[in-house]
Amino acid sequence: MTRPLLTLERIESAMPGRTVAVEAMARPLGLSRAKVSLFRRVHGLHTLRLDDELPLVDLVVSAARDMVAGLAEPHRVRYVIHARAIHQVAPPTTDVAREVRDRLGLGHAEAFSLTQQNCATGLGALGVAAALLHGGDPRDRVLVVTGEKSFSPLVRLVPNTAIMGEAAAACLVAAGGTGHPVLSHVSRTLGEFSDLVSLPAEDLARFGKAYAPTLAEVVRRAVDEAGLTLPDIDLIIPHNVNLMAWRQTIAELDVPAERVFLDNVARYSHCFASDVFVNYTTLREEGRLTEGRHYVMASVGAGATFNAAVLTYRGPR
Repeated sequence: MTRPLLTLERIESAMPGRTVAVEAMARPLGLSRAKVSLFRRVHGLHTLRLDDELPLVDLVVSAARDMVAGLAEPHRVRYVIHARAIHQVAPPTTDVAREVRDRLGLGHAEAFSLTQQNCATGLGALGVAAALLHGGDPRDRVLVVTGEKSFSPLVRLVPNTAIMGEAAAACLVAAGGTGHPVLSHVSRTLGEFSDLVSLPAEDLARFGKAYAPTLAEVVRRAVDEAGLTLPDIDLIIPHNVNLMAWRQTIAELDVPAERVFLDNVARYSHCFASDVFVNYTTLREEGRLTEGRHYVMASVGAGATFNAAVLTYRGPR
């Protein structure tokens, strides 16, 4: 078996308690009845979680608080990484990563943010964590947190693609612990689409054609580098961009649709960089993860970065 790149010791998630139907987003986002129908009937979005009164730091801390409180050696958390899709989430005088670190009682750790891979940054941060832990004390840990607020229509709506919900997650990463071994991590960026939000129509069409084949290729590469084949994978744990994008990718992969977990698209919509971790915790809570079986986490960020990682599930130790 492939030697693990790292292990995921624990993953948790949190989201606002307020549930909003997609129809309620029509007026604030200026959506026509036809656009609302597109999001519900074609893209599969029914509801999402939003709370304009919940501060960003509170949301992120809520995902990590119990995890950190349960650590026997919290001083072994050497880094706190806030992985986010939105480049500007707070005023320039506010360092969200440091505020989260301090609220969690991890003031000794170095804290910083990652944004460059947009919605794929959550998975991308695992590669950064592996590099930071490489060659160090095997007891050291990195805490990766995700979470952001859809604070304006500009970031709440991806035209014709997604309406953004709110969620946060926390992932404790080790170089070689007893958690879920990460057997591979593959990333590919199509730099010609770096300015994705303002591309001309013809370039957007090119991106649309490249999307599913590229994501399928990255998933296959991750599975291959893990020393596995697609039949060895129990489930693909995806980002929640929309059902149409994943149906196209499923066709490219030629796998049964039930082997891609899409239930949370309708429940939560696309939650920036948190999706794969939220989907993992849902599957765990529903008892759908099996000891010793293999899973692929996959996400895509505007710009356009495609990430996939293969892990082996290990139950609580």
